[in-house]
Amino acid sequence: MATKIEKRENVNPEEGIHKYGHVEFADPVNNKYPIDTAEHVRAAWSYINHPNDADKYDAQDVKTIKERIKKAAKKFGVEITSDEH
Repeated sequence: MATKIEKRENVNPEEGIHKYGHVEFADPVNNKYPIDTAEHVRAAWSYINHPNDADKYDAQDVKTIKERIKKAAKKFGVEITSDEH
């Protein structure tokens, strides 16, 4: 799994910190997709599977983000059945 996600020009990472605090993010470079609670894991999975969100990343970054979300889902007992994108 790749560990370095590309910095997005259209994102201010400080916004994620401001909105969610210092939590774990599936995209820690841009502070997107918080995965610190079951609710956030469900939301992160939903968002990364929207084409409008996933298309902002290259395929390897999407794979990395999804793997991190899946790992957090196991931690919180959230069932993820399939990739939607």
